[in-house]
Amino acid sequence: MSAEFDSTRSTRDYQDADAAHHIHAFVDQKALNEEGPRVMVSGDRLALWDNDGNRYLDGMSGLWCTNLGYGRKDLAGAATKQLEQLPYYNMFFHTTHPAVIELSELLFSLLPKHYSHAIYTNSGSEANEVLIRTVRKFWQVMGQPEKKIMIGRWNGYHGSTLAATALGGMKFMHEMGGTIPDVAHIDEPYWFAHEGNLSPEEFGLKAAQQLEEKILELGADKVAAFVAEPFQGAGGMIIPPATYWPEIQRICRKYDVLLCADEVIGGFGRTGEWFAHQALGFEPDTLSIAKGLTSGYIPMGGLILSRRMAEALVEKGGVFAHGLTYSGHPVAAAVAIANLKALRDEGVVTQVKTDTGPYLQNCLREVFGNHPLVGEIQGIGLVAALQFAEDKVTRKRFANENDIAWRCRTIGFEEGLIIRSTLGRMIMAPALIATRTELDELIDKTRIAVDRTAREYGIL
Repeated sequence: MSAEFDSTRSTRDYQDADAAHHIHAFVDQKALNEEGPRVMVSGDRLALWDNDGNRYLDGMSGLWCTNLGYGRKDLAGAATKQLEQLPYYNMFFHTTHPAVIELSELLFSLLPKHYSHAIYTNSGSEANEVLIRTVRKFWQVMGQPEKKIMIGRWNGYHGSTLAATALGGMKFMHEMGGTIPDVAHIDEPYWFAHEGNLSPEEFGLKAAQQLEEKILELGADKVAAFVAEPFQGAGGMIIPPATYWPEIQRICRKYDVLLCADEVIGGFGRTGEWFAHQALGFEPDTLSIAKGLTSGYIPMGGLILSRRMAEALVEKGGVFAHGLTYSGHPVAAAVAIANLKALRDEGVVTQVKTDTGPYLQNCLREVFGNHPLVGEIQGIGLVAALQFAEDKVTRKRFANENDIAWRCRTIGFEEGLIIRSTLGRMIMAPALIATRTELDELIDKTRIAVDRTAREYGIL
C-alpha cells in the first residue's frame, strides 16, 4: 500500500522551520536541530510515511494510543459531523450536550458496574492532576481532611504536568520544576532488576508489602491513595508478578487507602481486556484514562470514579471546584463514541485476547527466547518488552544498556520500524487491529534490529 500525500515543501525546509519555532518533548533540542526530525505526513492502519516517502511500521501505536490504527474514516467522519453541528460548548453555566452524555452512557456500559461517574479532561496528565484534587476532596467530604498523602512508585509515570510529574517517580523529571508536598514513593515491582534470590512470586509479595511499610511510616490516617499503572509503560513496560496486585489491594483495603489505577496506556483493549486492571486481577477505586479513548485521533482523557466516591462527592461534596474549558468537548466526545463502538462492534478487544495477543507473545518467545542479547521477555495482549542483559542466568544488565537500546531503536527506524527504547528494554505496542501478517512484519523487523545491534556490540 502506498502513501497518498502531496507535499510541496522539502523535508529540509520543514526541519528548519520546526527548529526555529518548536521545542520537542523529552529530547535534547540542540541535538535534534542538528539531526533534523523525521517529518511524518500520512498513515494507514499500522503504516506511516515521512515526507521523503519512507514507510515505517508503527510498532508503538503512535504513543500507545492509536488503538484502531491510522486512516479510520468513521472517526474522522464523527469529528466532521460534530464540528458542523456543535463544534464547542462548555460544561460550565449549568449546561451539557448530547455527545458527552452519550459517551458516558457508552463508556459505563463497558466498565465494571462499581464505577459510576467520569470527570473529563484533555489528556492523561490532566486526568492525574484531577485525581489528586478529587481524592483529597473525597477525604474532606468523608470527614478525614488530614488524609492527603499520595503514594506512587519510583520509575512510574503519570504525566508531565507538575503534580502528575511529582506523583510519578522519574527523578530526572523532578529536577525540572520540583515536586509538590504530600507525595511519597515506593519501589517499582521490577523483578528482573531487583529480585535478589527471590522467585517472582516471593518478590511480588515483598514489593507490595513496601506499601504497607510506607503507610505505617507515614500514618494510615494521613495516606489518601496509592496510585500506579497496572503495568509500567514509560518506565519500561514492566508487568508485576501475579502476587503483586492482590497484595496491594489487600493492603489498601486494610488501611482504607484508595487504590487508583493509571489506565492511560493499559485501557481500551491493550491487554485483551477492556482495562488492564481486569487482566491483572484487582479492583481500583479510580481509573485515569486517555490515549485509547479516542485512538489518539483527538485529545481526550478522564477520571473514572467508583460509586462510593462519586456518591459521596455528589451527595455531600457541595461545589466541586474544578473545571476545564475543553472538558467533555463535543468533538472529542463524538470521536470517542465512534472509537469505542468500533472496538466493541468489530470485536477488536476479543481478537486481542483470543488471537493476536497470544500470537504476538508466543512468536516473541520463539524468536527471542534464546537470543544472546535478550534476558527476559515480558508482555500481555498487544504490548511487550525485550529486556537486554549481559547474562541471562545471573540477570546481569549491561552497564551501557541505555546506549545499546537506543542504538537498537535507531536501527529499527533504518529498517522501517518504530519501537521504543526505555533503559535496557525494547518496547512494542502495535495497534489493536494488527493482523498476524502485520505482527509477523513487526517481529521480523525487530529481529533484524536486535541482530544488527548484537553484532555491532560483538554479542552475535
